[in-house]
Amino acid sequence: MNVADRPVLGGIRAVSFVVPELAAATTPYVMHLGYQVVAESRLTEERSAAMGAPALAGCAVRTLGPASGEAVFLHFIEVAGAVPPPALTTHGWNATEFVVQDVDGLAARLADDPAFTIIGPPASLTRFPMIRAMQVLGPCGECLYFTQVGPGSGLALAEARSFVGRVFIVVAGGADLAAMFAAYAGFGNATDPPVATPVRVISAANGLPPETLHPHGLIKLAEGTMIELDGYPPGTRARRPVVGTLPPGMAMVSVAADRDEIRRGGAGELLELVRETA
Repeated sequence: MNVADRPVLGGIRAVSFVVPELAAATTPYVMHLGYQVVAESRLTEERSAAMGAPALAGCAVRTLGPASGEAVFLHFIEVAGAVPPPALTTHGWNATEFVVQDVDGLAARLADDPAFTIIGPPASLTRFPMIRAMQVLGPCGECLYFTQVGPGSGLALAEARSFVGRVFIVVAGGADLAAMFAAYAGFGNATDPPVATPVRVISAANGLPPETLHPHGLIKLAEGTMIELDGYPPGTRARRPVVGTLPPGMAMVSVAADRDEIRRGGAGELLELVRETA
């Protein structure tokens, strides 16, 4: 199939998390990130089966959205006893990145909040000093990146339309980066091939020196959003699949597409394609 004939993935629409308790997982997002509860529901048998997780039928779901009102959501699925793995140490989806208006102001807001742990304080990116980012562990140990994009980057990235804006990058990590990129080769999206740079939070999570190089590349999506694929070091592990359910923690990412389908990537990450009509 020619590149021009390949289907193209659209923008990020949602990130789904499996958490042990909804209030503890979501209240800090509302109180400190300005996110809003937009829906309360339970997974139907039809929806849970479509997700490949029939055992989750009946589970409570709380959906949050940014204060901007953009239709990019966080779905939290309550599964009693769910134990998310330590961040950045297992294969699959590992980080959710939000575009923000003031990353230093957000860091000050979160500094004394027990629900959030800053693991990488705000810093300018080496290649793009007009971009400042920080890394945080959320209420259930989920890894969150917060990024402020200043003028002059030359990058077509989503803008922050509220203090903490939409999800604009999702990050998967795995042992075989070539296989991870190969899983997306059937789509016509542009890519940035892997480069190796120090990623201090990955090194810290895996007991490596901070200057350790980690390869990573990008799948470019619509609306200034992206999928980042990271090559993980030896010692990281695959998540043990549980038949009929979703993995605890960051479980699935939904993107706009020309069909409804759930695919599994090269690191085991679940990608939901959501059909959108004009």
